[in-house]
Amino acid sequence: MYNELYTAWRRELGEASLAGLPHDFYVKIADYLKRLREENKLFDKKSVKVSLLDHEAKNARLMLEQLLGARYRKLLKTISQNQKLPSEILTVEEAKICESFVAFAGAYQKFTRDLLQGEISQSTSQTVSQSAPQIAPEAVSKPQLAVSLKRVTLRFIKNIPAIMGADMKSYGPFVVEDVASLPAENAKILVKQGLAVLVEVS
Repeated sequence: MYNELYTAWRRELGEASLAGLPHDFYVKIADYLKRLREENKLFDKKSVKVSLLDHEAKNARLMLEQLLGARYRKLLKTISQNQKLPSEILTVEEAKICESFVAFAGAYQKFTRDLLQGEISQSTSQTVSQSAPQIAPEAVSKPQLAVSLKRVTLRFIKNIPAIMGADMKSYGPFVVEDVASLPAENAKILVKQGLAVLVEVS
């Protein structure tokens, strides 16, 4: 399963468009990560086997985090632009999550078109005034995967393939001692993985 995850991760970060995943991909990944945790408990904490399992689990979680982040951004972009759910390349879980967003995107764009023509649906106005929950401004939180526009400079200490940035641009590939400016979100992950170090720019 590690190889399947690695292949999916490389493809997703290397391509601008949303890559296809098997419908049961996340079910298999969840089972794989669970098995790694359970296997880890069977061995002595100081054994080489546990060290290897820890390393594998850490790499798998980091790849999965990057894969999910890239897919999230691409899904938002795809649905916003096309108002269509690309169900043939989604997992079962993604398709279900996206259904309500597709409906929202379509309804909001229709509302926008109508309003620009000087029209507003009576049902929309009534629905908003009657059923909209009252939310205090301080209770509204920003999405966790919001894309940061900040960029930072990195020096690479390991070779890595090209990746898809948080700004939907391709970066790399990079070799040891390359220096590059990347979105802060990607830079944080690369530093955390031990693939690069921050460069102080004066």
